[in-house]
Amino acid sequence: MSPTRIRYRLAGVAVATLAVAAVTPVVPVSAAPSATVSPGTVAPGGRVSLNVEGCGTKTGRATSRAFGAVSLTPGSLQATTNLFGEATVYTDAPTGAHPVTFECGGTGGRRITVTLQVAPGAARGGLGGSVDSMSTGQVALGGTLAAGALGAGVWILRRRTARTG
Repeated sequence: MSPTRIRYRLAGVAVATLAVAAVTPVVPVSAAPSATVSPGTVAPGGRVSLNVEGCGTKTGRATSRAFGAVSLTPGSLQATTNLFGEATVYTDAPTGAHPVTFECGGTGGRRITVTLQVAPGAARGGLGGSVDSMSTGQVALGGTLAAGALGAGVWILRRRTARTG
């Protein structure tokens, strides 16, 4: 076979390949959705943020025995990749691992399940539980130091005023 004939055959195969590629519809490969619950460990009565990425829909929901069913929505009207929601864990939720099932779209949509840990103890509020670990002596010492600093400030300001007047 001559080199010119080989070139024509190769060109014909290339043209046929391009023609087939041009008429073949492009089907996007969609990855499986991924989901997160934050924080991953929470006390009964605490709040968690729910996020699922890769749904390709504008609606979804998350369900768990720890908090029931929650609707998930996109962060903006144009977004369809991330869906968000928040839930409050039941105050009487049993401690341990609780599956959280994320469902894209609606019933029958793609699903992914992650685990939420419910830890023993009550949800802390107010000062975030920072006062819980302080003894009476520590509170008294802190109050004394604050009062001393305030007194020293007043004394310095009064001395400055007395000198200038």
